[in-house]
Amino acid sequence: MSSAVFDMTWWQALLNSSLSLNQSNSSLFLLDVPCWQSSTMTLTIVLCYCLVLILGLLGNILLICIIMHQRDPPNVTSILIANLSVSDILVSVFCLPFTVVYTLMDHWIFGALLCRLMPFVQCVSVTVSVLSLVLIALERHQLILHPSGWKPSVPQAYIAVLIVWLLACITSLPFLAFHLLSSEPYSLLPAPLSQLHACLEVWPSQQHKLAYTTSLLLFQYCCPLFLMLLCYLRIFLRLRRRQRMLEHQCSHNREDEHRRVMHSKRINVMLATLVVAFAMCWLPLNAFNVVADWHQEALPVCYHNLLFSLCHLLAMSSTCVNPIIYGFLNSNFRKDVASVVLHCHFQPLEDSYEHFPMSTINTDVSRTSFRLRNNSV
Repeated sequence: MSSAVFDMTWWQALLNSSLSLNQSNSSLFLLDVPCWQSSTMTLTIVLCYCLVLILGLLGNILLICIIMHQRDPPNVTSILIANLSVSDILVSVFCLPFTVVYTLMDHWIFGALLCRLMPFVQCVSVTVSVLSLVLIALERHQLILHPSGWKPSVPQAYIAVLIVWLLACITSLPFLAFHLLSSEPYSLLPAPLSQLHACLEVWPSQQHKLAYTTSLLLFQYCCPLFLMLLCYLRIFLRLRRRQRMLEHQCSHNREDEHRRVMHSKRINVMLATLVVAFAMCWLPLNAFNVVADWHQEALPVCYHNLLFSLCHLLAMSSTCVNPIIYGFLNSNFRKDVASVVLHCHFQPLEDSYEHFPMSTINTDVSRTSFRLRNNSV
């Protein structure tokens, strides 16, 4: 996920190409490139960025408010989901606006400090998001496949969240070290363009960059997705086997057990959908970055910025996925949203809800921070 906030390499590619094309004609003005992105396309992309920013902020803030204001204490899964929303809010606040302005201005105007800080914050946020999804999958796997074994506690969940943030910061440190503000790409352009600055990745060598970005791709995307898919595949197989066992047994508890299994299926579908959506949102940008790192010449110079913007926009849309999925798959989430927006308080739900724990699939009926109606979802 190299350069996930804004593409640093397209500046060199585009400027070098435009210079080589125009030097023979003594015309070095950047906007003379005939395939430059149209203003209509730029405006469309900016509007899409603004829409993603608004939806991401509102949805994730609402989700965190609902988790915090539930009458029951938070469980492990709700803590991890809240942590996921916090990281999405960071992406929305610290990454999206800067990318929109960078796309509009075509040069960096935020100074040297933010040039280093923004890629670092984005990398931290993405790492926290994917590791939170991994922790959720591992917790579900442990509780469903080993219901009588070890169960993570709420204090352990907070410790895991702290470790995730520390690990994300450590793995993102190279973005602080190897980003700098430079006017070199514009040095051969006429004034006042020669005074502009770009925020660039400057590594000791190309080998260092490839080693880090490839490792980051494996750490942030490939390995976590493999773990999550493995966990949810095993969960699916276990639930299917349990459902088949239910169909062949006759007891007075069969209806209750069936309801619990169906509830667990709905929760797992909701969480697995988060994983699939994350994978699909980030796949194009990861593919783009792999090509940019290993075979830059394969990317069309004229449409380099446009391709990056589209891939980056799709990746940033992952900030909207968490609340949207909860809104569609959990009818009580919509009820709580209406309660927050219209009444500014949460109404008692005990009489109309049957309580199942979101983070367990035990046969005991217990309390949860996310309540599902018997006929919900």
